[in-house]
Amino acid sequence: MAYDVAALEKLIEQFQKMPSIGRKTAQRMAFHVLDLTDEEAKEFSEAIINAHTKIHRCALCHNLTENELCPICESVNRDKATVCVVEEPKDVLAMERTRDFSGVYHVLHGVISPMNGIGPEQLTIKSLVERCAKSEITELIMATNPTIEGDTTAMYISKLIKPFGVKVTRLAYGIPVGADIEYADDVTLMRALAGRSEL
Repeated sequence: MAYDVAALEKLIEQFQKMPSIGRKTAQRMAFHVLDLTDEEAKEFSEAIINAHTKIHRCALCHNLTENELCPICESVNRDKATVCVVEEPKDVLAMERTRDFSGVYHVLHGVISPMNGIGPEQLTIKSLVERCAKSEITELIMATNPTIEGDTTAMYISKLIKPFGVKVTRLAYGIPVGADIEYADDVTLMRALAGRSEL
């Protein structure tokens, strides 16, 4: 006899849609939610709704924020002349963990990947070029992942930016090829940042 509770199955399906979550993990998460008190369940659902409705992209760097500008762009203590270009907002968190970078960021929200139908126009490359044209940026650090798509995106941006006289560097390969910056340890990220090279 099949064990099928429609509401539970729907909850499992929703968790299973998350990256890297298989059926068994989704089931554990769903049963955990069922074990929450009514108040805890309400707080959990409100946190999801609030995050979905209040968080949007920073008007300058495209990182996630609740205000017009993210806290990093608003900070007077950050070096606005040095911009670290990353693929996703989670990469900003990884770089910030090192506490060794005092510049600002630009989040691409992906990489160029023709096989997946993602071209430069789907990314925030145009606004990055506009930033370089309008501001006093002296260096772009390309911190895209060391993959074919990440390298292609870095080279494409480098060619667009060179006419502005902005130095374009690439993180050193202290990060293994094929790995994601998100999962790199702090020391590896610090060495990669220190050993970056010009493209």
